[in-house]
Amino acid sequence: MAAWADGINLTNADGTVIITNAGVVTTGSHLMSFNGIFAPTARAMGSVSFSTGAFTGASIWTGGTFSSTNSSFIVTGIGNLGQPKGVIFSGAFVGPIAWTVVSHTKWDYVFTLSGTIRGQIWTGRVVTGTTTQTIYAYKNQWSIDHDGGIHLGNTKLTVPEPGTLGLLGMGLIAIAGAMRRKFFGS
Repeated sequence: MAAWADGINLTNADGTVIITNAGVVTTGSHLMSFNGIFAPTARAMGSVSFSTGAFTGASIWTGGTFSSTNSSFIVTGIGNLGQPKGVIFSGAFVGPIAWTVVSHTKWDYVFTLSGTIRGQIWTGRVVTGTTTQTIYAYKNQWSIDHDGGIHLGNTKLTVPEPGTLGLLGMGLIAIAGAMRRKFFGS
């Protein structure tokens, strides 16, 4: 796993979440930290937005999964505190997106939405990662506008090191060559 040594850690908070059986769509979530750099109080370093595909489960209120079909995950920085300016990450969810009930009372619910994401960072590299978003919704309000909010989101993007990936590739080629000689002779 040395080939995956570098990582980018992001957090986001606030914003609006529209939750329907057609999917989840967010707007206005604030980028609060980027790799150990934190936004000053009452300020943001940029924005995080994402959307999912359709819900598959009995009820949004009991949990299930969302599809990654036609999903997106975009992180944009304003470049004022050492984070990149412009699009930091542009990608989408891959595979099923878990939707889990964390807690609920008669009126409010807390969910986690978590999944794997894949896309391109500002340097042009293709990366994968995971995100977990803690989302709240008020059941009596949801029937009117399907609104909720993001309490906190944590995202970790795994960035491969080019030198280590080259060594890994050369090692795999050497192993394949050895296996070929073993099966087919010299």
